[in-house]
Amino acid sequence: MSTTEAADIFHRARGRTLDAFSAEKEKEWKGPFYFIQGADPQLGLMKAWSTGNCDSGGDEWGQEVRLTEQAVQAINKLNPKPRFFVLCGDLIHAMPGTPWRKEQTEDLQRVLGHIDREIPLVFVSGNHDVGNVPTPETIEEFCQTWGDDYFSFWVGGVLFLVLNSQFFYDASRCQALKRAQDQWLDQQLSIAGQGKCQHAIVFQHIPLFLQSMDEEDDYFNLTRPVRKEMADKFTKAGIKAVFSGHYHRNSGGTHQNLDMVVSSAIGCQLGKDTHGLRVVVVTAERIVHRYYSLDELSEKGIDDDLMALVKAN
Repeated sequence: MSTTEAADIFHRARGRTLDAFSAEKEKEWKGPFYFIQGADPQLGLMKAWSTGNCDSGGDEWGQEVRLTEQAVQAINKLNPKPRFFVLCGDLIHAMPGTPWRKEQTEDLQRVLGHIDREIPLVFVSGNHDVGNVPTPETIEEFCQTWGDDYFSFWVGGVLFLVLNSQFFYDASRCQALKRAQDQWLDQQLSIAGQGKCQHAIVFQHIPLFLQSMDEEDDYFNLTRPVRKEMADKFTKAGIKAVFSGHYHRNSGGTHQNLDMVVSSAIGCQLGKDTHGLRVVVVTAERIVHRYYSLDELSEKGIDDDLMALVKAN
């Protein structure tokens, strides 16, 4: 599938918003709903990880294709339908400029093209999507392929912010782009802080932290100064939760009233978790979420107690 053909299937973010949802119609709270969060399908990593050569583009990705197909099929069977399906980064394994990138992208777009047309896709950029040290060129490639690298949208009275977390990791080669996101983010957080939304939620690839705000710096989290700066901004604005991936394991913690949710991967597992997806229910008062293995979601669907929250009025 070419990028042009993908544009016909996916509601890609443009102009810093997602046209799948009308802001005017979606700013009002109308009752509970749910969405699906996935992370790191990362086509190519499983073979690369098994051979100990993760710097290569990963020359086989059949396993990830099958897992992503299973995820799409499981989501399509859910009733009622989720409002959207968000993928929190590392869509493919091949870094910008490495072999297999085009082929992995086309295969992932083909698989995702089978998602129910009534379930919009939300794409978050990860380090493998824009590079560990992104450049204007790598970010432009992502935007052309998947849509804007940062944007906001409203669903059911809830404000969602999608961020490019590589700007928080290393923006040394794209400082002007980082400043632009920073300015935009401050504007969005100002809107959230006015209290006109039922909740405000952030999606990004790299977690602020894995378990606690004061943990050591690690490849899988943001540095202490950056995480403190971002957490302070988020909590001041009343952000309820940050959903991320990157760790390839389930983890997370809380800071003040902020829930940091780290979801394991659709693709390669680096711990003891299963390939899976997270179901997130948004009620008037809280945000409830549960991680399901792909097999669980395929065979049993969403637990009755969680679905009861969605249907409650």
